Amino acid sequence: MTTTADTTRKDPFPFFQEHHYDIRDMVSRYAAEKLAPRARMLDETKEFPHQTIAELKEMGLLGVPFPEEWGGAGLDYLSYVITIGELARACGTTALTVAAHTSLGSNPIYVFGTELQKEKYLRRLASGEILGAFALTEPGAGSDAGATKTTAVRDGDEWVLNGVKIYCTNGTHAGTVILTARTGGEGGTNGITAFIVERDSPGIKLGTLEDKLGLRASDTRELVFENVRVPDENRLGELGSGFKKFMQTLDAGRISIGAMATGLAQGALDVALPYAAERSQFGRKISAFGAIQERLANAAMEIHTSRLACYHAAVLKDQGHNVNFVASLAKLHASEAAMRVIDSCLQILGGNGFSREYPIERMLRDAKLCEIGEGTSEIQRIVIARAMLKSLG
Repeated sequence: MTTTADTTRKDPFPFFQEHHYDIRDMVSRYAAEKLAPRARMLDETKEFPHQTIAELKEMGLLGVPFPEEWGGAGLDYLSYVITIGELARACGTTALTVAAHTSLGSNPIYVFGTELQKEKYLRRLASGEILGAFALTEPGAGSDAGATKTTAVRDGDEWVLNGVKIYCTNGTHAGTVILTARTGGEGGTNGITAFIVERDSPGIKLGTLEDKLGLRASDTRELVFENVRVPDENRLGELGSGFKKFMQTLDAGRISIGAMATGLAQGALDVALPYAAERSQFGRKISAFGAIQERLANAAMEIHTSRLACYHAAVLKDQGHNVNFVASLAKLHASEAAMRVIDSCLQILGGNGFSREYPIERMLRDAKLCEIGEGTSEIQRIVIARAMLKSLG
């Protein structure tokens, strides 16, 4: 494996090593050949993509950033971010399913888990044997995650969990769920602890399955916990550290959501560019009109800056830096840019863009989640501003 970028490759990046190009090319081919033809059907039927997940397992793409010793592909976070972007270019549902499994459902165990927890759960997650889910949001605790009401009460060597979690991606099909519960304190972020819960544990009930605007085949489920018993060995970290751990988890996850948004935007441009070059009006190709050229140029600019922001954040994470600031920047810019780009690409297609015959209307619906999930745009601006103010000392 080379340690320097091959500048003869298409779209060279100075921080890419050969394996980054290799995984990008592999995932791009798979997405074009397998995912793109399925994406419309998945959107219409809302059927969970079991076949796709099985194929991704065989390709080793359900554990990209985890070491081989724990069942992963042994690559880095940049490789994972590249993977999510290429998947999203063809199918947002698949990208979100993989992102939630990897950065939310598996990464906390890799970063914070004990050797026993890694052996018992991470190996199965990283190899794709099971899917992972992450349960943070509650009916009364969305952006204000410190308002968690789910409780965990100690009973000998076990904890008894009670509460309701909503918007749990992969909640129906996951083998494990990582969640937060209040183990002490009256409110706020103190007294919140993280746990690894096996999804088939007695007392876990499937609640509402969300019928969503976009990403419709992605499984988004309410989970109800009624006297669910979890051994203390499944506690993820120290008592009261759960909120902090989840915030660190979201920092990393936001990079992948930015990559997903960038991939969706690129997918829309992939449709709009050849359309503009082929479509004729008033006796000319519409690509000859200045208004269309401006839209295409702006789209390319937005996508490139989004991609660079996400790659930069991923590289910093791989180097061990705190990515709180750069992850929020990447996620905020990429998600809002994606909405602008996809809307503009739809406008290039006119009435055809509004039709389901073309995938851009689906991409527009899918991209909206990127401005909401893993911290809304409003929350990202708060995170960014606080980091800036904190730097003043």
